[in-house]
Amino acid sequence: MDLVIRPLQPEDPPVIGAAFDEIGWNKPVSQYERYLQEQRDGTRDVLVAWVDGEYAGYVTVRWESPYEPFNGIPEIQDFNVLPKFRRQGIGSALMDAAEALVATRSDIVGIGVGLYSHYGTAQRMYVRRGYIPDGRGLIYAGRQVDPIAMVCNDDDLTLMFTKTLKP
Repeated sequence: MDLVIRPLQPEDPPVIGAAFDEIGWNKPVSQYERYLQEQRDGTRDVLVAWVDGEYAGYVTVRWESPYEPFNGIPEIQDFNVLPKFRRQGIGSALMDAAEALVATRSDIVGIGVGLYSHYGTAQRMYVRRGYIPDGRGLIYAGRQVDPIAMVCNDDDLTLMFTKTLKP
């Protein structure tokens, strides 16, 4: 397997959008065009994985997290590996690359993970990689959920984690 991880390029958005269309995920080309602009602006970096020349997945680093308690801690966001490429070490390689990138600017990295079963593999991966909950409990759409509050268990319900990066 020839794995290449590189920054998002101008020719990538249509390829990535088509790959997600093929599996029925709502990830439009416009999202990756926006990511490309944010990468140009220096607010986000996007690392894309290719296996034997075929698109396999990506991860982004948002340099200023919108999650207020992170206060300057870069956040790994929107981490996806296509199902046919999972369990081959590609996700771990993307996370290694993202953490190495963050380590050039920060000793701490943050990440959020959804709470329903589709996120189970990611939840386990982050804990195995040394991420620990930030202690603020459930977060919905970027805000802490009050005790006894009712929220929807959708993609906006997360638990936020941080990890201290080793030099």
